[in-house]
Amino acid sequence: MTKTETARAGLDLPAGAKVGIIAGGGSLPVEIARALAREGRSPFVVMASGEVDRVSDFDAYEQTTMMLEDVGSLLPTLRRHHVTHLVTAGHITRRPRLSAMRLNFGLLAWVPTMLVGLSRGDDTVLKLFVRRIERSGIKVVGAHEIVPELVATEGSLTKVAPRRSDWRDIEAAHAAAKAIGALDIGQAAVAIGGRTIALEGIEGTDGLLERTKQLRSHGRLAGRTRGVLVKCAKPGQELRADLPSIGPQTVEAVHAAGLAGIAVEAGRSLILEGPTVVARANELGLFVIGLPAAEPAHGS
Repeated sequence: MTKTETARAGLDLPAGAKVGIIAGGGSLPVEIARALAREGRSPFVVMASGEVDRVSDFDAYEQTTMMLEDVGSLLPTLRRHHVTHLVTAGHITRRPRLSAMRLNFGLLAWVPTMLVGLSRGDDTVLKLFVRRIERSGIKVVGAHEIVPELVATEGSLTKVAPRRSDWRDIEAAHAAAKAIGALDIGQAAVAIGGRTIALEGIEGTDGLLERTKQLRSHGRLAGRTRGVLVKCAKPGQELRADLPSIGPQTVEAVHAAGLAGIAVEAGRSLILEGPTVVARANELGLFVIGLPAAEPAHGS
């Protein structure tokens, strides 16, 4: 890989390095695999069983499918395929079931991490996961380092920009999202009429927007128009494992919920299938805007 190619990928990969991808649902793991392949670094893909919705997109790469409960086999599998760098990408909708795990020597090394992590929030789990992987000698890298072109930029990305009243909603939802992020609960909030009305929980952003849609019929929201979804990184978040992201599905759900637009943190969020996101938002009259990051990036 040339210096120009390495800079474009955002990584200084040494000769002979091999990148593994732990792939969940959505388009991000596909985008990462394609970016690596374009740079002459065909990845090794570990597909999370039952989570990947674009299985055929990985047909061209070395791959395996692994149950979440088979985490004890993860490191031996990565070593067997000579993986030196690892990136996690895509939606994982559940956590491993302890009762379904197969006891082996590899699993024993993960027990302390699982016992602490399964009782905590997602960011705690991911930080422990990254620490365990790196103790094995494999370097964990962020999706934003491999596909920096997906990172949200600052300012309005669409033809429509927020109105003055929308900025009240953006400020309220941003403050609320940061507050629940500090508690390791979620990354997103919805505000309508200058007041936060819904917070992201374990159901994720899709569930948050569906709940917002249903709340439109609530007496205290009846007649209220517009509103905004804000997504941002949790304070001190491990950005190599779970960068906030939006995609075409988010735009459709925001429109269905009757909101006026989306705000994300520039430099600390990903916009998947960006041209489609912008084009569809323009068609629907929604705004998409990148906010200045509230804190320097961590874990990159």
